Amino acid sequence: MGVIETEGLTKRFGDVRAVEELDLTVEAGEVFGFLGPNGAGKSTTIDMLLDFVRPTAGTARVLGYDAQESPTEIHQRVGILPEGYGLYDRLSGRKHVEFMVDSKDASDDPGRILELVGLDGEDAERPVGGYSKGMAQRLVLGMALVGDPDLLILDEPSTGLDPNGAREVREIVRELADDGTTVFFSSHVLGQVEAVCDRVGIMQNGRLIAVDTIDGLRDSTGTGSSIELAVDSVPEGIETLVIEGVSSLTARDGTIRATCLEPEAKLAVIDRVRAEGATVRDIATSESSLEDLFTAYTTERGAESEEEVRA
Repeated sequence: MGVIETEGLTKRFGDVRAVEELDLTVEAGEVFGFLGPNGAGKSTTIDMLLDFVRPTAGTARVLGYDAQESPTEIHQRVGILPEGYGLYDRLSGRKHVEFMVDSKDASDDPGRILELVGLDGEDAERPVGGYSKGMAQRLVLGMALVGDPDLLILDEPSTGLDPNGAREVREIVRELADDGTTVFFSSHVLGQVEAVCDRVGIMQNGRLIAVDTIDGLRDSTGTGSSIELAVDSVPEGIETLVIEGVSSLTARDGTIRATCLEPEAKLAVIDRVRAEGATVRDIATSESSLEDLFTAYTTERGAESEEEVRA
């Protein structure tokens, strides 16, 4: 049984289909990245998982509980960092954490929680009305960690954080996952997701259009990895060559670029270019980034999905 399981989960607001027939399973202990353009249905999905919004159709189970029948049990075992959180300006950071400790009947030390998210003793005693956006984000993350949750739901956790703060969030997430916590990570900062997530799901127009590891997404889109060769001259007809394991071959301004579907194809490209009479002066390789994959899915497959919905 997955930590999160949805079947046919659907939410319509009048004629607007915010989420359409979502079938999703998030396994225990994994960090799952939940991606999509604005308006794709990510926040609505989270709201249904937490029973903040009731679905039009379908079911959602969280930690084995029906989201509509047992929201209190779910909330006791889930840590939540919502995108649109609210804090009490006159209360200190410590008071906020103490309130969360009391509400969950937990035994956490507020000072340790605040230290974990990078807020020192002086910060802890200050009213949060004087916090920067990044400090407030750290505080809410700390509140989400109270009670050693089995599931952590993070909606845009890097908002307002500088690069060091974003790195610290990644480290916290990975440590929690290593200790068995499942993390559901919704973000538009694709580099952050790529660095920390085991699998990702991509939403588009309310539909889940892809679920896989990043390597799996590379394989399914044919983007794989690339190799760039700086050459003394580009052989004539190089772009028409057929090389096993290579999905595309282009040449421009003394550089030959190949997209390879398997590692062995890189050596084949080098050997073939040399066989065609070119001297290779430099070599660079790279993997398709999550941003490349996201673009491929949301522009090409997302358009196909929208056509299916209209049909």
